Amino acid sequence: MSTSKTAGPAAGSGSGTATEARAARAALPLVFDAPRRAMPPAHLADLSPEQRRAAVAELGLPPFRADQLSRHYFGRLEADPAAMTDLPAAVRDRLRDALLPPLVTSVTELSCDDGATRKTLWKAHDGIRAESVLMGYPDRATVCVSSQAGCGMACPFCATGQGGLRRNLSTGEIVEQVRQAAAAARDGVLGEPTRLSNVVFMGMGEPLANYKRVVDAVRRITEPAPAGLGISARGVTVSTVGLVPAIDKLTAEGLAVTLAVSLHTPDDELRDTLVPVNNRWKVAEVLAAARRYADATGRRVSIEYALIREVNDQPWRADLLGRMLREQLSARLVHVNLIPLNPTPGSEWDASPLPVQEEFVARVRAAGVACTVRDTRGREIAAACGQLAADSTP
Repeated sequence: MSTSKTAGPAAGSGSGTATEARAARAALPLVFDAPRRAMPPAHLADLSPEQRRAAVAELGLPPFRADQLSRHYFGRLEADPAAMTDLPAAVRDRLRDALLPPLVTSVTELSCDDGATRKTLWKAHDGIRAESVLMGYPDRATVCVSSQAGCGMACPFCATGQGGLRRNLSTGEIVEQVRQAAAAARDGVLGEPTRLSNVVFMGMGEPLANYKRVVDAVRRITEPAPAGLGISARGVTVSTVGLVPAIDKLTAEGLAVTLAVSLHTPDDELRDTLVPVNNRWKVAEVLAAARRYADATGRRVSIEYALIREVNDQPWRADLLGRMLREQLSARLVHVNLIPLNPTPGSEWDASPLPVQEEFVARVRAAGVACTVRDTRGREIAAACGQLAADSTP
């Protein structure tokens, strides 16, 4: 790795590139409240165990039928009551209609990386599209799920952000992405059958802008069967562009999930354009909220940094990033996840050259902060969030 002391602007100043100017001109309005659209029908995954039993009782059935349904859905990953032979045949259709309606249907499925990466475009009841990506590794399987259809955070380098926000996904729609991924991994779609062990909320949408449904989905994902899918909270990552009040609210939930902050640059001047929510909550405020989360949970915060050619990849920004994280979060409570940009078709944004990437990593590490480069998956199947949805209109 190169560690040359390349000269650059003073900390806090912009690089003055044409690309930064384009980012400023292309700014879209921030949208925090999703448009009002019809939500999907109620689903078992929307309900707590107590609510499931109450819903079954309203159908005139004994409450233990809810526990049977939950064992099938969350424990056996089965969503078709016709296959639930321990339920009387006469009540299966009623239970399906009331608690297991279809929520998302696969529209497109693409695989690459010798079958180890599988991207799915889902269609909901109202025709809106969302995406998930299932990735297999030697020791685990990970699914990246969407929390919204589209996104209102308007980040100019992100395909989803440039497409706007259609609506929030329901808790059931989020959980169903995970259940189907778990069933697919178990059935060997990635090669050898494996167990889904990691869930990352880094697909379409800003998770903390759909706060209640995302938190409820996390509970369904992490609670042991039959209450939930039984995936360890340590295997769940919730990302955010930096909605400070929502980070503090998540801190109070007591969930031991990993918080990932999509920072993308350490200086406010550039972040105001790259991540427009920075106009409300500046970098120092976001890092302070992340520190409160780390202190309360004991979990190390992940700092997401999409490296963009001649925009945020300067050596001085790497130095500033490392210094700020060491001072404001402490080296033991933070890890930088460097993301080589996956350009979208026709975009003027591009990934940084490998030597630039290597120098950036070296400089962050020289500040005493852990820094790794995310494994690049799915470039040939449009795996940047929003690409498939952008090519598929309802």
